[in-house]
Amino acid sequence: MHTVLVAPPSASPRSEALAALKDSASVGLGLLPLGLAFGVVITHAGLPWWCASLFTAVIYAGSFEFLLVGLAVAVTPLATVALTAFLVNVRHVFYALSFPLDRVRGPLGKAYATFALTDEAYALTAGGRARSWSGARILWLQLFMQSYWVGGATAGALLGSAVPDSVAGLDFAMTALFAVLALDAVRERRGDLPTPALALLSALVARLVLPGQLLLAAFTLFTAALLIRSRKERSRA
Repeated sequence: MHTVLVAPPSASPRSEALAALKDSASVGLGLLPLGLAFGVVITHAGLPWWCASLFTAVIYAGSFEFLLVGLAVAVTPLATVALTAFLVNVRHVFYALSFPLDRVRGPLGKAYATFALTDEAYALTAGGRARSWSGARILWLQLFMQSYWVGGATAGALLGSAVPDSVAGLDFAMTALFAVLALDAVRERRGDLPTPALALLSALVARLVLPGQLLLAAFTLFTAALLIRSRKERSRA
């Protein structure tokens, strides 16, 4: 008698989209006001409102977009802009090492998933609960998060002068957002506390040794520490 194995039914596109919307909702609460602030920065810098939509849709680089406004207004040489973009966003190279790109199907899907690999997207997909997520759910998650960013920036630019130059507490929104994401990561990996400890130690060493290249140095040290730890664990096994 032969046993027939039946594969579990795959989730429908609608359910995948709704699940991704729910996953992204908490991050959206932080991205919307930040996008609003970026749109205001665009308007107050004297740039047309559509630059907010263009930057967030085509560049989609978070903190670098704020820097780019000043660079664009100052007519900075392209070589300087490119170097600044590299130094600010080089951390994404390390994200790609563990981002579940293999679950995403098709060249277009993989291209967009790579383009939309932000800090928030990586934080949500790197957790233990995301190991069962399909490629479609990951793509929907990234699409929703970019929509929050583009929508907030466009609204902020259209409101323009109706929004004051600075809103008390808004500058802390990004810090609070990443603090929450970091706490969630620690909770999901309670048996892996050395990892956040290694990250903190790497940041402190980089701050002391290379304060001018803090981010790049910290990620390099952290990656090296993870590779050494992984090699030791394999040798013990």
